Amino acid sequence: MQDSEFGKRLYELRQKARLTQSQLGESTGVSGKTVSKWENGKAKPGLDTVNRLADVLGVSLDELLHPAVSEKKITKIVITGGPCAGKTTAMSWIQNAFTRLGYAVLFVDETATQLITGGAAPWLNASNRDFQWHLLELQAAKERAFEDIARTMKAAKVLIVCDRAAMDNCAYMTEQEFGWVLRQLRTNKVALRDQYDAVFHLVTAAKGAEKYYTLANNQARTETVEEAAALDDRLIAAWTGHPHLRVIDNTTGFEEKMLRLIREITVFLGEPAPLEIERRFLIERPNIRLLEALPNCERVDIVQTYLKTDEGAEELRIRQRGANGHYIYFKTRKKKLTGMKRVEEEERLTQEEYLALLVQADPAYRPIRKERYCLSENGLYYEIDVYPDWPDRAVLEIELHSEDQEILFPEGIHVIREVTGDPEYSNHEIARIK
Repeated sequence: MQDSEFGKRLYELRQKARLTQSQLGESTGVSGKTVSKWENGKAKPGLDTVNRLADVLGVSLDELLHPAVSEKKITKIVITGGPCAGKTTAMSWIQNAFTRLGYAVLFVDETATQLITGGAAPWLNASNRDFQWHLLELQAAKERAFEDIARTMKAAKVLIVCDRAAMDNCAYMTEQEFGWVLRQLRTNKVALRDQYDAVFHLVTAAKGAEKYYTLANNQARTETVEEAAALDDRLIAAWTGHPHLRVIDNTTGFEEKMLRLIREITVFLGEPAPLEIERRFLIERPNIRLLEALPNCERVDIVQTYLKTDEGAEELRIRQRGANGHYIYFKTRKKKLTGMKRVEEEERLTQEEYLALLVQADPAYRPIRKERYCLSENGLYYEIDVYPDWPDRAVLEIELHSEDQEILFPEGIHVIREVTGDPEYSNHEIARIK
């Protein structure tokens, strides 16, 4: 096995064992930096150390040195939405569509409904925050179990579908209650929200399809049409800020709504290729104070660094993304097909892996630092990038499911011109040291 192949296998097994590089190094008598070198293909351990690694990781020597040719792909997504949005039907469509595409599809059922139908309703509790805390603990335990099972399955592609997930609870809590729950769970908003690979929100029938709104098909549902519409807005706001949030509204019939959901998931999974359709607009610098006051807008701080690649190769970057000192990390490869279409592959990194890759930064490019305002409105997800050294301009990005999709711009956004495909306004060009 080549050093790079061994490093990739070691990384996968360490992630499965939920060990940091430092923890694995300590268990085998080396430093975390040495483990990083192994995983990056810069070095390879001796046979005695390989044997210790196999013991610590709980695999045979053969499994460590000679992995199966196929690589398992596990993706965890969330299907959320307001009351009577079509989630139950959506689960059946997802099962049928992605089983045909070769996925093992696992469903994490809705935890709130499980508790309520079991007699543990929040309105019977003396403390709403205690109920939400225990609900989130149960949600996390269920997801861990499904993730562990997914790793042991024979299928090469596993899709874990969460029927609602952690951030849905935020819509049922005050800001103070949510802060208290985060402290009990020893986590933060960024980690809780962005642990999922993608989020798909189905808009309640109470917004645009009122005659179909009913309480009959869910005994845990109690909301009126007006309450359902307000709750739908709070749920979208709770997930706003996630790297991949898509909102499926009621502008079409119900069957077309389900087809749109399947198309969105298919594109995200990269079947047959991870295609991204993006339009970019140069806009006047928005009123930041007004943006931050909106309940459906979330600020995210981003540091983006371009890595050295072979001449003419695809774009390779790493990104730190988060807020208030809490971050997640990504590595992204991009290859442009047309002005709007790009093939994009993205993977999560640990903080240690991110820091290790920083040494491969391309000296021809400066790191990009920007504030991104994620705004959910008009059934679209807008990303407004504000650069610190741009006094009067900003860039607005929208990801679409088709090149001819209609775009409505939020109130207060003044478009100067479209810059889709204009290299001058690509992040890659903005970062170039001239």
